[in-house]
Amino acid sequence: MKAFGPVLSAAIVLPLCAAAAAQQNDLREFRVGMPVSALPQSGYGSFSCANDPSQKIEDWRDYKTCPAASDGLRAVSFRYDTGGDDGQTIVGGQPVTLALLIDDTAEVAGLRIETDPHARLYLHKKAYLFALQVRARFGDDGWTCRKAEPTATQQPVGGVFIKEHCEKATETRRFVLDRQLFRDPAKDLRDFTDASQLTILKAPD
Repeated sequence: MKAFGPVLSAAIVLPLCAAAAAQQNDLREFRVGMPVSALPQSGYGSFSCANDPSQKIEDWRDYKTCPAASDGLRAVSFRYDTGGDDGQTIVGGQPVTLALLIDDTAEVAGLRIETDPHARLYLHKKAYLFALQVRARFGDDGWTCRKAEPTATQQPVGGVFIKEHCEKATETRRFVLDRQLFRDPAKDLRDFTDASQLTILKAPD
């Protein structure tokens, strides 16, 4: 499997089998299950605690200063040093935020890729499409999905409503994928939710 590169057009994403996905990195040099000591020492910056962005850290090794979530994992957010326009980090053609989820054994237990809600409007409007790239890359089969229905405060955007939660398990990975496209009709037309979030986790022992 080829890992997500810094820019990947939807037109060139190809379905890949789960077996191949288990053999190589999940994103650039990052692979779920790798030790913190093996994380790259250059090419990345803007380290902070994902659950408290105001808490800046020097690099990956300071992960223990970040608060642990209910699952015990500590999330470290970061950017590519060679990101896209305006210093953004680009994956699959979309500005994203990234976080490594590190456990108490100093191992990368997960990776989170989330479309950036502060992206320029023309990109923000396409954020829900990132989830389709994810499904193509990790294989479109094996997903179990739940879809929600519109509510009074969550209505379609341009006739399209999406609120979907999907999961997929392989021998080595658990994928959790959410995508959303809706708006509150009481708010301005430019104020809408359009997002995709992928979390790649180690499969339970």
